[in-house]
Amino acid sequence: MSDAAVTHLPAPGTVTMFTTTWCGYCRRLKSQMEREGISFTEVDIEHEPGTAEFVMSVNGGNQTVPTLLFADGSAATNPTIAEVRSRLT
Repeated sequence: MSDAAVTHLPAPGTVTMFTTTWCGYCRRLKSQMEREGISFTEVDIEHEPGTAEFVMSVNGGNQTVPTLLFADGSAATNPTIAEVRSRLT
């Protein structure tokens, strides 16, 4: 697991959302998670050192956001809200 992943590993029942300020998909998923009461920490990969490299490591070299990190160390790229819910239970 990368240093960025270890640093941002969320508590059980929550997620870390790697994002950018300009990402529409990120805004949509963030709004859905807020509506569902899912706790998350948002990390801007353009401002947090090492996080863009983590996102690239789980996305075939691409800086694809939103990328979510779960408490078990697994990641999901642009997941549906249903997938997020299912992975938290």
